[in-house]
Amino acid sequence: MDFLSNPISFTVTALAVIFVIYLTKFVVQLSSSDQKKRYYPVVATVFHQLLHFERLHDYMTQLSSRNKTYRLLDLSRSQICTADPAIVEYVLKTNFANYGKGWFHHSILMALLGDGIHTVDGGKWQHQRKISSYEFSTKMLRDFSSVVFRNNAVKLAGIVSKAATSNQTIEVQDIFMKSTLDAVFKVILGAELDSMCGTNEEGALFSKAFDEASAITVYRYVDVFWRINRFLNIGSEAKMRESIKVIDRFVYKFIRSKTEQGQELKHDSSMIQTKKVDLVSRLLEANETDPKYLKDFILSFIIAGKDTTAVALSWFFYMICKYPLIQEKIAQEVKEATQMDIQNSSFEEFANGITEDAVNKMHYLHATLTETLRLYPAVPVDAKVCFSDDTFPDGFSVRKGDMITYQPYCMGRMKSLWGDDAEEFRPERWLDKDGIFQQESPFKLTAFQAGPRICLGKEFAYREMKIFSAMLMGNFIFKLSDEQGPVNYKTMLTLHIDGGLHLCASHRWACKSSRCL
Repeated sequence: MDFLSNPISFTVTALAVIFVIYLTKFVVQLSSSDQKKRYYPVVATVFHQLLHFERLHDYMTQLSSRNKTYRLLDLSRSQICTADPAIVEYVLKTNFANYGKGWFHHSILMALLGDGIHTVDGGKWQHQRKISSYEFSTKMLRDFSSVVFRNNAVKLAGIVSKAATSNQTIEVQDIFMKSTLDAVFKVILGAELDSMCGTNEEGALFSKAFDEASAITVYRYVDVFWRINRFLNIGSEAKMRESIKVIDRFVYKFIRSKTEQGQELKHDSSMIQTKKVDLVSRLLEANETDPKYLKDFILSFIIAGKDTTAVALSWFFYMICKYPLIQEKIAQEVKEATQMDIQNSSFEEFANGITEDAVNKMHYLHATLTETLRLYPAVPVDAKVCFSDDTFPDGFSVRKGDMITYQPYCMGRMKSLWGDDAEEFRPERWLDKDGIFQQESPFKLTAFQAGPRICLGKEFAYREMKIFSAMLMGNFIFKLSDEQGPVNYKTMLTLHIDGGLHLCASHRWACKSSRCL
C-alpha cells in the first residue's frame, strides 16, 4: 500500500531514538524487580517488526523457530510472543479471566469494529457472546445459511463457467470476497447485495473501504505515531477516517431500513407476520435497537464471516492448484458424496445435491481445508493483554500490561508440533486409517481461537467453504495462470493474498447455464 512507503523512513529513525531510551528504562525496571522471577529473553523490538512489516509473519516464524516463547519490546509495553500450545491454553482457557483485549487493543480496533465482540471484555463481551452463541446454535440459522451458501455457489459457478468458456483468467480472491460478503449480509441482514454479479455499486465501495480500514488497523500495531497522525488527520489515518465514513454510511443505511421494516410489520395487522431468520431482525425483535450496537455487531461478523472465509478459500485454491492430484481426489470425493449425474445436471441441480449429509461425507475435502488453515490461517496472529501479574505454566513471569501474542501462522510451521514435514502440504495428516477426519487440539491448531472465545462461526465457515469448494471442484479444473509467479500474503488483520489469486478454469463436463451468464 502506498501509505506504507512515505512515513516509514521518518518513523524508523524516530523509533530508533525513542527505543534506546525505552530499552534503558526497561533494563532498569527488570534489574529492580524480584530477582527470583524469570522473564523470557528479549529477541526483537517493534522497530524490527516495522522493518519486516511486509513479510512480518515469516519474520516472526524465524524468531519462533529459535525461541518458542520470547519477549518483544514495544515503546509502551513488552510483548510476549508464543507458539507453545500449553501457554496458549493457559491464556485462552485456564486463566481466561486474566487475559483480554484491554484498553490497548480496543483503542486500535475501535475505529473499525467499535464495541463489537472482537474488541471488548467483561459484561459487554458476555452479553454479545450469549446472544451470538444462541443464534449460531439454532437449526433455523443453519438451514437458512445453507440455502444462502448453495444459492451463492450457483452464482460462483456461473461466473467461473463464463470465464472458462471465454478462456479468461479469474481473480478468485476478489470473487470469494464478494461471494462471502453477499452471504454474510444475507444471513445477518437478510439483504441481497449481489456484489458478485456487479449490481450493487455501494457494496463494492463498502468492500474496498473495509479492506483499506483493515490494513490500516493492523499497521497501527507497529506505527507508534498513529495517534498523532489521527489527531492531525494525515497519512494513513486520513485514509482511515474516509474509509470509516463509507463503512458507517453503508451499514447505517441497512439498519434504518431493517428498523423501518420491523416497525411497519408491527403496526400493520394486515401484513403477514413471518418468522425472522436473519440475525439483525431477530436482534430487533429482542429489543436490541441501538443503531451503534447493531453496527458494531454487524461489522464484527462481517470481518469474521467475509474476510476470513474468503482468504481461507483463496489459499485453499492456491494449494489445490499446486497439487493437482489432491484437486482430483477432492473432485472424486464430491462426485461420490453427492451421487449426482454431474454431466447432465445444471448448476442449480448440482447445488441441491450438496446436502448436509453429502457435506458430512467429504472428509478429504475437510482435511484439505484444515491443512490449508494450518499453513495459512485466516487470522495469522492474535493477542491478549495481561490484567495482573502472573506466572505461566513453564515458570516464567508475566507482568500486568504485557501483551500476550499467540501466532497461528508460526505454530502451523513448527516442527516441534507437526513433525519434520511441518512445512509440507499433506491433508492425510488429518485422516485416520479409514479416511475419517480427526480433530486436533484447538490450542495446537489455533485458526479459530479456543476456550471461551472460540469462534462461534467455525462450523458456519466450514459449511460455506465446503459447499463453495464442492460446487467448483465438481464442475471445473483449476490451475494457476502463472505457475512460476510468486504468491505472497499482504500484512493485514486477515491473511490476504497480495494482488489476488489469478487462475485459469476449464469445464470438467459440458458447459451449463447459470443466472450470471
